[in-house]
Amino acid sequence: MFAYILRRLLLIIPTLLGILLINFVIIQAAPGGPVDQAIAKLQGLDNSVAGRTGGGAGEVSSSSGNIKSRGAQGLDPEMIKALEKQYGFDKSMPERLWLMLKSYSQLDFGQSFFRDTKVTDLLLEKMPVSISLGLWSTLIIYLISIPLGIKKAISDGSRLDVWTSSIIIVGYAIPGFLFAILLIVLFAGGSYWQIFPMQGLVSENFDSLSLGGKILDYAHHMILPTICMSIGGFATLTILTKNSFLDEINKQYVMTARAKGLSESQVLYGHVFRNAMLIIIAGIPATLIGVFFTGSLLIENIFNLDGLGLLSLQSVLTRDYPVIFGSLFIFTLVGMLLKLLSDIAYVLVDPRIDFESRGN
Repeated sequence: MFAYILRRLLLIIPTLLGILLINFVIIQAAPGGPVDQAIAKLQGLDNSVAGRTGGGAGEVSSSSGNIKSRGAQGLDPEMIKALEKQYGFDKSMPERLWLMLKSYSQLDFGQSFFRDTKVTDLLLEKMPVSISLGLWSTLIIYLISIPLGIKKAISDGSRLDVWTSSIIIVGYAIPGFLFAILLIVLFAGGSYWQIFPMQGLVSENFDSLSLGGKILDYAHHMILPTICMSIGGFATLTILTKNSFLDEINKQYVMTARAKGLSESQVLYGHVFRNAMLIIIAGIPATLIGVFFTGSLLIENIFNLDGLGLLSLQSVLTRDYPVIFGSLFIFTLVGMLLKLLSDIAYVLVDPRIDFESRGN
């Protein structure tokens, strides 16, 4: 197993390089880079772009579209050259790529173009919000979906199975952001009841509250966004658990165990559970990545939660390339490490699995 882990860790390096290279090349074709936006701002054509800040290695980790745009007409060429140098575009594309990779190898992601903050500090600042959403959503999904999926498998075809399947299908069909709007209209003062706050992670007087008051205030704000984050994953995991258990229940070893006189609980949780959980364990990395880093984008925007999702959207809109590439690097690295942990968990759950013998 050690040799397999070592191979997987070494494989991370070329994978990261490939992903960064592909995205770096693609971004060259995207118009409206930071230089274009700075020129537009100077000419009063775009008031949405934040003021200029920046510096550091992140400046050379990005590329721009057509910086000789028509919007630059009438500006001093020296000013345009100064802008290009300021954002690192006075260097050739291969040189910018090399400087980016060199900086990233030292875990230096540079400084945001528009926030006057290091990318690392910015991500660390926003991460607690997304982790809060992801943590509670994942706990709710797994604590409810796995027992419910097992119950549905045991009572397959019953009224409980039919009714819960109908509710699950409806929940899965409703997009999380649409469900969020519905909850705001109903329970956050939109048109009916003002039971929950409409936005934010905590109240304005949070610092003056007692410890118990802070916990209650935090929970009060988290209820609606957590429900919205959980709805899609809840449906998927419940059906996956049910189908996995149904597949195992119908196998020969289960009938043999029952013929030996084992109780239903011993059969289900002593034999079926271990085998049925393998496919669920395999999906944990994708669930965590989706919930922590991507699934929260729209929810954070709707509830005005200042997390990674909102940061990602703003970075794309403002072409803040250091933040975009730094986020891509970190998320990809975390995703591959979680996938490796998933494989290790496979072996812990079922020692019969041997990745080394498969040459993976």
